[in-house]
Amino acid sequence: MSEEAMFSIKVPASTANLGPGFDSIGLALALYLEVRGSFSERWEVIPLSEDLKVFPADETNYIVSIAKKVAEAYNKELRPCRMTVCSDIPLTRGLGSSASAIVAGIELANIAGNLHLSAEEKIRHASLLEGHPDNAGASVTGGLVVGWHSEEETHVISYPLEGIKVIAVIPDYELRTDDSRNVLPKSLGYQDAVLASASANVLLTALLTRNWELAGAMMKKDRFHQPYRSTLVPHLSKVEEAARDSGAVGTALSGAGPTVLCLVEEEKAGQVLECLVTTFPAYTVQLINIDNEGSKAMVFAQGDGIETSKK
Repeated sequence: MSEEAMFSIKVPASTANLGPGFDSIGLALALYLEVRGSFSERWEVIPLSEDLKVFPADETNYIVSIAKKVAEAYNKELRPCRMTVCSDIPLTRGLGSSASAIVAGIELANIAGNLHLSAEEKIRHASLLEGHPDNAGASVTGGLVVGWHSEEETHVISYPLEGIKVIAVIPDYELRTDDSRNVLPKSLGYQDAVLASASANVLLTALLTRNWELAGAMMKKDRFHQPYRSTLVPHLSKVEEAARDSGAVGTALSGAGPTVLCLVEEEKAGQVLECLVTTFPAYTVQLINIDNEGSKAMVFAQGDGIETSKK
């Protein structure tokens, strides 16, 4: 990137652990973290969203620290940048705010370090930093993602998901991921594991074939995390009941919670939204489109209005 060039980065939110797809099935959502900037003499991060003002404004900012960590893996040292950051992704609510920041940092390293990373390399870095591939993969590729991740390798496949919208019921309290993880069992019985795996497989196939009724049925058969986390998210069963009665496809805890996510056919979105807004007046109830494109990074010369994709 030339010294006169400017850049922009736009990363979608995500939901993970979709139903029984624990740490493996995710979905990109049309809420965004956006970064704009250019080279400078020192690192400076200017928050444009109120929620982001609590984070450091220098090189210790999380996005910058991720960028530097990725660059170090290629023996690169990044030149400082002056950046503005804004986001409409709720923090610590199970909508992938940390994963979107990680992906933004990777995109920043890719631009400022001229790394020429492939989508697969971005997903690999993000999954290693995040610890699982469903949030990170969805933010990079968009759409519905299914992933497998270990310290040795990462595999993510993405598909566009059409005909479905998301309604998020977002409570007014935070749920720390560590607390949500601590209630999970250390192991599952063999038969439970078989059934849990089978329900995730059928869920994925039902979504891809637009068999919404079957998809909703499989979302209720999770044995990996929701039965244990429901004690921390008492509104989960209430949202599930209200959403089902008003015509939603299915309901799931979003990530580690506490947001509860409802999949809704496009033509029924209005009636389900109205029901949930009325039933949960103390919570934020938000209709969200699915993002089928993933993260976007652009570099352009100041003043010429010409943009070149660096995705």
